[in-house]
Amino acid sequence: MSILHIVNKSPFQDSTMNSCLAICSNQDSVILIEDGVFGALLTSPVASDIKKLSARGTRFYALTNDVVARGLTEKLLPDVNLVSYQDFVSLSIECKQIQSWY
Repeated sequence: MSILHIVNKSPFQDSTMNSCLAICSNQDSVILIEDGVFGALLTSPVASDIKKLSARGTRFYALTNDVVARGLTEKLLPDVNLVSYQDFVSLSIECKQIQSWY
């Protein structure tokens, strides 16, 4: 993996996720945390971008605790994998670089 992008802003209220997705490569991973998990919704303004990037190899994750806390578990794109805090740490170690989008 190349870069782990960490996004904590909702795409419904901020353009941060759009900026992140615009530079993602097929070797990158994106983890959605805090309000960033709203980007994983089937109805998200970035849903089609996530689908396209996922088809090219970009991996998408959402922090399980943040998804559950917002009641979104049943409303997520199939392209987004739920991960634990431990998985988050593992992703951070596996990637060559980390880019936070706050």
